[in-house]
Amino acid sequence: MTAEARLLALARASPVNAALLEILPSLGLNQGHLTAGCLFQEVWNHRAGRPVGWGIRDYDVFYFDDGDLSFEAEDAVIRRVRQATAHLAVEVEVRNQARVHLWYPQRFGPGYPQLRSARDGIDRYLVACTCIGIELATGMLYAPRGLAELEAGMLRPNPRNDRPDLFRAKAEAYRARWPFLTILDE
Repeated sequence: MTAEARLLALARASPVNAALLEILPSLGLNQGHLTAGCLFQEVWNHRAGRPVGWGIRDYDVFYFDDGDLSFEAEDAVIRRVRQATAHLAVEVEVRNQARVHLWYPQRFGPGYPQLRSARDGIDRYLVACTCIGIELATGMLYAPRGLAELEAGMLRPNPRNDRPDLFRAKAEAYRARWPFLTILDE
């Protein structure tokens, strides 16, 4: 089995991920992706012998709509997703990647560019091996940095994100939950 097939199988073994991948495509989110911890943490949970879903606090959904950058437009999408997924009783965090540059500096500090796609947001995660998503419309895996480091448990800074201070904190938090992870930041 390829690394891609393994990741997709582990992600879909989660009843919540499976349900989201079934429900969300019908909402028509432009460039929609299920992304982040609900995917890569399942790989680490499997390796650690932990149950499916262990430690997953929320389920991230990215989309891209640069036609309306207002909070109200994004909030309307958030409410639609919340209504469609309420029966899952989990936190689904929806973010329009076209407007991240508007709020990121107030929350994390300066230096976040205006993005051009939902994948642009995935490409900028702090930890290189966590740059993964499943495209909602096709079910295809997006993993621009490959999966070797994810499977090996190697955490290194993403060269597309210039916040080493935030990287170290994120990597340490991951290693606290999955002690086999190795941080490579030198």
